[in-house]
Parts: sequence; C-alpha cells; structure tokens
Amino acid sequence: MKPSLAATGLAALWLAACAQTPARDLPTLLARTSPTPLLLVGEQHDAPEHQQLQRELVQALATRGELAAVVMEMAEAGRDTRQLPRDASEDAVRQALAWDQGATWPWPVYGPVVMAAVRAGVPVLGGNLPRARMREAMADTALDRSVDASVLDRQRTAVREGHCDLLPDSQIAPMTRIQLARDRSLADTALQALAPGRTVLLIAGNGHVRTDIGVPLHLPAGQARRVVVARAGSAGADASGDVVWPTPALPERDHCAGLRERFKR
Repeated sequence: MKPSLAATGLAALWLAACAQTPARDLPTLLARTSPTPLLLVGEQHDAPEHQQLQRELVQALATRGELAAVVMEMAEAGRDTRQLPRDASEDAVRQALAWDQGATWPWPVYGPVVMAAVRAGVPVLGGNLPRARMREAMADTALDRSVDASVLDRQRTAVREGHCDLLPDSQIAPMTRIQLARDRSLADTALQALAPGRTVLLIAGNGHVRTDIGVPLHLPAGQARRVVVARAGSAGADASGDVVWPTPALPERDHCAGLRERFKR
C-alpha cells in the first residue's frame, strides 16, 4: 500500500526537523555527520566558538585517521601546505598559503585551525577564488546560468542584504557572480581532494555552505556530503544545512556601520 500524500508530507517535515535539531557536543555531531567524504562546516566569522569547533573537528577526524584534507575559504585556491612537514613553522605555513595578513582573516583567529591540521600531517588547501580572477568573474555572464533562476534570485538577494542594501543595482549582478565563482572554486578544490574512506573538511562562512544557494549546488549530482551550520544565537537562521551547531549569541553590533562609512568615502 502506498503512503498517503499527507503521511508522506508529515514524514518529510519530521526528517527536516530532525536534520535541524542542534548537535550540542562533538561526539553527537560526529555521529550525525560521519562517515562522509565531504563535510562542509559553516561559521560566523566573528564567533570564536566556531573556530574552536573547527579545530576540534580537525583534531578528532585526524586522530581517527579519517581526515583527508582541510579546505578553507580564508586562503586562495592554488595555495596549500602539501609540501610542508608536520613541524613546519607558522611563518612557513602562512607563506605557503599566502595568508591574508589584513583584518579580513586574522591569523590569530584561524591559525590554530590551520596548525592543528599541519601538525597532524593533513594538508590545508586554499579554496577561495583568487583575487586576480575576480574581475573576470564579474563579467562572466555564464555564471548566471550555472544555477537555477530561483537560486540566482536568492543569491542576489543575499548579496544585496549582505551589503546592507548599499550596493547600486548595477553592481548586484557582478557581485553575485563573484559569490557564485567563489562557491564553485571551493567546490572544485574540495572535489579534487577527495580520498576513498576519508573526509575532506571544508570551512567557510555560513553563506557559502548553504544547501539552497551555496557550495552544495556546485557539486556533482549525487555527491555525498554533510553540512553543519554554526549559529551564534539566532544569527544566520536562514542558513540551511543538515545539522546546526548552536553557540551563544554575540553582543549586538552594527555590521553595516563600517560599510556605510566606506560608501560615503
């Protein structure tokens, strides 16, 4: 006997609710995401608990012999630590990754995550679109057709809102193409690092790992993956994933203030 539509709908809702049930400790999180060839972990960049989670995941998966590589949004594609020994200095690691020394990706925040992988003998790979290719991406209209129209609309909305509604309309499409190109670059880097029986850990902002607009849409159909969304309080509640990792809310802050000043100048 076939299940009724109502029963099927209820089952789908139940599964979705289970997927979004928070995992509040590392063993539970690992049990709900392993084994998987690709583990995408999102973060809020200014939440220290999220980088702590990343470091603990690196250490746990490496200890189990299951970590193939760590792919990070914070370094450009083409940069990696493959040729470095486990005891490489932090300066050597930063040089290999051409780590951004600016305020965008402060080394004291992400360095412990990177070094945990290096010390475990696990390669760290930059996954972000290189800056040298951004202008090319902005003009590449083929990127508009790399996702469904509804996805493109959602991505454009995310870009508009992410820039505090300050971007001129003429810049929405080019900036959305950069976002799409970044997601594609992260996906390609992760796919190239896949290894049988082990996990590639991809670390990026929650916007990049979203199952409705992010990296998952740039993976081959049927590619197994799990997505963890790290959420500080209610921030990023629109980010979709398989499992939520909740952390305390951060102090309220006007993230648009600095952007408004830049646009004034």
